[in-house]
Amino acid sequence: MKHLQLPTAIAVMNKINFLTLTFLITGLINPTPVSAEAITSSQAISNLSLQAPNVPVPKDVVAEQEKIWKKTYENYIGSSFSNELMTAKAISYTLRRIKTQTGKNSAVVYLIPTEKQLKILLVTPKNNPVTKNIQAANKEALLKITKQFQTELSNPREVDNTNYLASAKQLYQWLIAPIEKDLKAENIDTLVFCVGVGLRSVPFSALHDGKQFLVEKYSVSLIPAFSLTDTRHSDIRNFSVLAMGASQFKNLEPLPAVPIELSTIVQNKGGSHFLNDKFTLENLRSQRKQKPYKIIHLATHGVFQPGSASNSYIQFWNTKLQLNQLRQLQLNIPPVELLVLSACRTALGDQQAELGFSGLALEAGVKSAMGSLWSVSDAGTLALMTEFYKHLRTSPIKAEALRQTQIGMLNKQIQIKQGQLRQAGLRAGTPLPPEIAQLGDFNLSHPYYWAAFTMIGSPW
Repeated sequence: MKHLQLPTAIAVMNKINFLTLTFLITGLINPTPVSAEAITSSQAISNLSLQAPNVPVPKDVVAEQEKIWKKTYENYIGSSFSNELMTAKAISYTLRRIKTQTGKNSAVVYLIPTEKQLKILLVTPKNNPVTKNIQAANKEALLKITKQFQTELSNPREVDNTNYLASAKQLYQWLIAPIEKDLKAENIDTLVFCVGVGLRSVPFSALHDGKQFLVEKYSVSLIPAFSLTDTRHSDIRNFSVLAMGASQFKNLEPLPAVPIELSTIVQNKGGSHFLNDKFTLENLRSQRKQKPYKIIHLATHGVFQPGSASNSYIQFWNTKLQLNQLRQLQLNIPPVELLVLSACRTALGDQQAELGFSGLALEAGVKSAMGSLWSVSDAGTLALMTEFYKHLRTSPIKAEALRQTQIGMLNKQIQIKQGQLRQAGLRAGTPLPPEIAQLGDFNLSHPYYWAAFTMIGSPW
C-alpha cells in the first residue's frame, strides 16, 4: 500500500472528516458497497439458532442493516444524508475511542423484528459481533407484548399498581437476556438501541429482569442508525442553556409548571429563559446568533403523529414548526449538543410517528435530543427536568445524567409532597403553582413518570 506523504495527508484531512480518514487508512470502512439484496436474500443469519450462543456475524451484515435503516429515515424525512456507512469493525473502533474519551463502555444493540423471529445483532468494543435469533419473539407476538407494555405504562390511572411488570419481564427475556452474558463479559454500562418497526417507541429503561429495571444497570439511548449518529464527544458540564417555552396555548392544554421549569433549569445550568410571547422562532434564532448555546430546552407541546414528517410538529408561541422544517432552525451551525423537548408525545405503535421520535436528533441536526414517548403529567415533567439539569452539572455523559435522574425518581429521592417539589440533598423544597399543588402528592417512583423520557442520538 502506498503511504501518503505528510503534506498530502494534511491536505486531505482539511477536506475529509478526520474520523472517516482514519477508517479509510486503517481499512475499517469497506469502500466497495454491498447490495442490500445480497444480505436480505441470504440465509446465513436465518439459519443461525439461539442454541449457538455466540455466532460471529459476517462483517457486512451490520453495514447492510445500517444501509436499510439509513434509507428508511431518508425516505421519511425526504432528504439524503452523505454520512459514511459504518461497518461492524468501524463501529467497534468508535466504541473503543469513546471509552478512552469518556470511560463509558458502550454496546450497540440492533433489534430486527421479522415474521418468524427477532434478530439481535450485538456490536461491542472488543469482540466480533454476535447474533441471536429469538423464535418465540416473532413479529406478531413481540408487537402484541410491546403494545401491552406501552399501554400499561402510559396510562396515568395505573400509577398505583405494577400491572406492567409481566410485559416488562417478557420483553426483557426476549430483548436483553439473550445477550446478557456478552454484555457482562465486556463490562458494558451503556446500551445504544438501533431498532426496527414497532420497537422505536419502547420505553427500554423500564424493562425488568425480575429484580431490577434495565435503567438500574445501564445508561440507555435510541438511535436511527449508527452511521447517522454524531459520536464526537464534548463535556457538557460547563455548557449553559437557552430555555424557552409556553404555559398557555390556544388549542392545547396549558402547562402551568413551565415558568418554574424554565427558571429552575437556568438556575441549575446557567443561561437565559424566555416564556410565552418571547417563545418564537425569531427569538430563538436571534438568541443563538448572540450566543451559540449548546443546550436548547423547549418546554412546549411536541407531537409525533402518523403520516409524513410534516404532520408532526413542535408548538411555538405563534406557530407550529413541522418536523421536516426543524433544519430551518440551523441548530447544526454551530452544532447543538442537546435539544430537550419536555412535553412531547408520540402515537405509540405507529411506524411513521415512531420514525419521527427516534429520528429527532437527526431531523434537528443536533448531536443528541431528549423527549417523552407519552404526555407525562406537568408535575412529573417538572420533577424530572429539574433533577436532570442538576445531574448535567456533574455528569459529562448525557444518558448517564438521565439515568441518575430516573433512578432518583424510582428510589423516591425526588418527591412532590404538600405542594412542593422536594429533591435529595436540598434543604428547601420548590413551591409549586396552585394548579399543581391542589392535585396533592405524586408517586413519582412509578415508571409512568420517568420511563417515557428517552435519550435520542448520541448518549455521550
